Amino acid sequence: MKKSMIVHILFGLLLGCVTLCLAGEIPVKYEELTVPQFIEAVEKSGKIVILPLGILEKHGPHLPLGTDMIDVREICFRATKQEYAVVFPQFYFGQIFEARHQPGTIAYSPDLVWEVLQETCDELGRNGFTKIILVNGHGGNNNLLPYFCQAQLAEEKDYAVVWFRSWEDPKITEKIQKLRKTVGGGHADEEETSMMFSHRPDLVHTDVANDQSGEDLNRLDGIPNFYTGICWYASYPNHYAGDGSEASKEMGDLILDSDADQLAELIRKLKKDDRILELQQQFYKEAADPLQTKQ
Repeated sequence: MKKSMIVHILFGLLLGCVTLCLAGEIPVKYEELTVPQFIEAVEKSGKIVILPLGILEKHGPHLPLGTDMIDVREICFRATKQEYAVVFPQFYFGQIFEARHQPGTIAYSPDLVWEVLQETCDELGRNGFTKIILVNGHGGNNNLLPYFCQAQLAEEKDYAVVWFRSWEDPKITEKIQKLRKTVGGGHADEEETSMMFSHRPDLVHTDVANDQSGEDLNRLDGIPNFYTGICWYASYPNHYAGDGSEASKEMGDLILDSDADQLAELIRKLKKDDRILELQQQFYKEAADPLQTKQ
C-alpha cells in the first residue's frame, strides 16, 4: 500500500473521530444550543430541564449583586457534568422586597414574578420538556416556590414542576464546621463567600467585608410568636448577616459539590421514574369529576 494512501486513510479516520466527538458534545447551557442540538438535547436529557433561580440584591459590601444567580448555576453545571440535563439561562425574577432599600436590588411586582415563572415553565413544556427542576439559590424564594408548585395542580399541564431541595449531609456539615473561622451568619457570610470564592474568586472582595456590620440588631426583640415582612430588615438593615471576611475554596467546594451531587442524583432518578407525571395526570382526571373519585 502506497504511503500516500495510508496517510489519507489515517487522516480520514482521525477526521471521523473528531467529527464523532464533536457531534457528541451537546452543550448543557440552553442559550448555547443550536436548533438541531436542542432537539437532541431534549431527548438526551430525558426531557429534563433545570431552571436555576437567583436574584439581584446586595450581598454585603464584598460580593456581587448576582451572587445567588451565579452560584446556583455553578451547582447546576457541576451536577450536569455527572448527569446530562439542559440548564436554562440566568433567571433573576423572584421575591426580594426586603432589600428594596439597598442599591442595585431589582424587585419586580408579585404578579410579574409569578407570571414570568409560570410562562417560562409553560414555554419549556411547549418545547418538549416534561420535567422542570427548579433549583433555588435565593432564600427569599423559599416561601414562593412551594406555593408555586402547589398551584401547578390548579389546571392540567403535560409537564411537572419539581423543586430540588438539598439536605444537610452530617459529614459535610462536620467538615464545614471544622473549617469555619466565624460564628453565625446567613447572608454573604463565610459560607456564602466561600461558595463564590471557590469558582469566581475574581468577584470576591474580602478586604472590604468588614467595612459594614453583619450583626443581628434584634430591633423587634421581645415580640413573641409572630412573623411580618419587616422582620429581616429589623435584624439586618445592611442586608448582610454574618462575617464574610474569611473564605476558603475548600469550604466553598464542599458546599457546592454536595448540592451538585444531590441534584445529579435527582436528575438520574427522574430520567427513569415517571410516577410524578403519572400521578399528576391521574389527579387531573379525578379533579375534573370529583364525585367519581374512588373513596
